[in-house]
Amino acid sequence: MKRLHLIIILSIIASSALAGGHLKCDTVKRKDTTNKVHLPDTFVAVEMEPQFPGGIPAFSSFILKNLRYPEIANLVGLSGKVYVTFVVDKDGAVTEARPVKCIGAGCESEAVRVISMSPNWKPGVQKGRAVRVQYSVPISFNATREKVYLKDLKKSAYGFVFAINGKYYTLDEALEKIGKSYLTTQLEEADPFYNADNNPKFTMPDKKEVYLLKIKS
Repeated sequence: MKRLHLIIILSIIASSALAGGHLKCDTVKRKDTTNKVHLPDTFVAVEMEPQFPGGIPAFSSFILKNLRYPEIANLVGLSGKVYVTFVVDKDGAVTEARPVKCIGAGCESEAVRVISMSPNWKPGVQKGRAVRVQYSVPISFNATREKVYLKDLKKSAYGFVFAINGKYYTLDEALEKIGKSYLTTQLEEADPFYNADNNPKFTMPDKKEVYLLKIKS
């Protein structure tokens, strides 16, 4: 386990490297405790850790430069952290990137895409030999505005169903329930809506895709 002061230092470095950007990436390495998958011959702590070319600040800059806010996430004002695990292999290649905590709206696939683009790292070393090391990093997607207006959602190419206090509403019903807008801080998740019950009021054949927006009331 890392000493607390070292974690704090790395956090400061990662934060300062991203100052001024609307997409932030906390690149502090953490031992993943969420849906942990035990990979054969893979370490989570080693004598000499893998190093991204240029170190933590360069890794932060790489993420910020290449990460793109997904269209639907931007439209609905989704914010949150996607946790991605990946392995730095014996040759330094980044492999097996996958999300372990999701927020929806394409953020998971985008986070995995960017991590998978990483150039080779300097591999980790244990007892004098290169080894596979597993990392977990949270990548944050932050909305650039405080409010989302339902009229903008209505005229978009996407359809929306609102989940409010455990009940589902159409966009027009949501207008009556929550008003003309919602705060981006109220949006918890944005997931594809499959209308498993074939409810006709949630059928939107003219829309590119339908999303379920879970709103905190």
